[in-house]
Amino acid sequence: REPSSPSEPEAEDDEVRMTLIEHLEELRQRLIKSAAALAVTTSFSLIFAKRVLIALVSLLPPEAPRPQAIRPIESFVVYIKVAALLGVALAMPIIVYQFLAFVMPGLKPHEKRYLYFIVPGATLLFVAGLAFTFWVILPFGIPVLVNFLSDVIVQQWTIDYYVSFVVRFLLAVGLVFETPLIMFFLAKIGVVTPRTLARSRRYAVVVAAIVAAVLTPTTDPFTMLLVMGPLILLYEFGVLLAKLA
Repeated sequence: REPSSPSEPEAEDDEVRMTLIEHLEELRQRLIKSAAALAVTTSFSLIFAKRVLIALVSLLPPEAPRPQAIRPIESFVVYIKVAALLGVALAMPIIVYQFLAFVMPGLKPHEKRYLYFIVPGATLLFVAGLAFTFWVILPFGIPVLVNFLSDVIVQQWTIDYYVSFVVRFLLAVGLVFETPLIMFFLAKIGVVTPRTLARSRRYAVVVAAIVAAVLTPTTDPFTMLLVMGPLILLYEFGVLLAKLA
């Protein structure tokens, strides 16, 4: 007896499975390209990593002792971490482009024109987050941490812990600065509307306060307000972009 021919729904399922596999393969290729770009930019950043490391250490107040390395390869690991931070900042345009190139085929022609400002916009917002953290938040927050209970505890930080703390904080605020573009996409695909976002301002203020409390390296309210203020402004900018979407 000959096997029966597959039904029409089963044939459609096979088509869907093949399409899904093709999309996953494309996603894999995009991720590989992003990782390769990050590897190249991180390797290039090794040239400037020492200068950036000196700038990060200079955030410590003059009376604070210099961070120390307590393991043989700790200085080398720290050097790579700083280079990786610079590599992420330099590779951000390529990473965002690879993401958009993966999403763009599913958009309509008139929707694609909105994406042309996303690559430079995402890069500028990320760099703005790094700059704001480095020149505004950390110069206020780190001295508070150094002098907190200084009459009881001697602060002797290791260079690995200090740089890891600063790098994580820089990356976190840099990614938070991408909020307006996320709001733009959510409005574009119909998940939210500008009216809903405008009515949710009071909740946005509460969320901004919680995020600022989590991200702020110190417990003083002034530093928390330094983080909270830009978050609220970013939300308002996101509402404006949602209207454009």
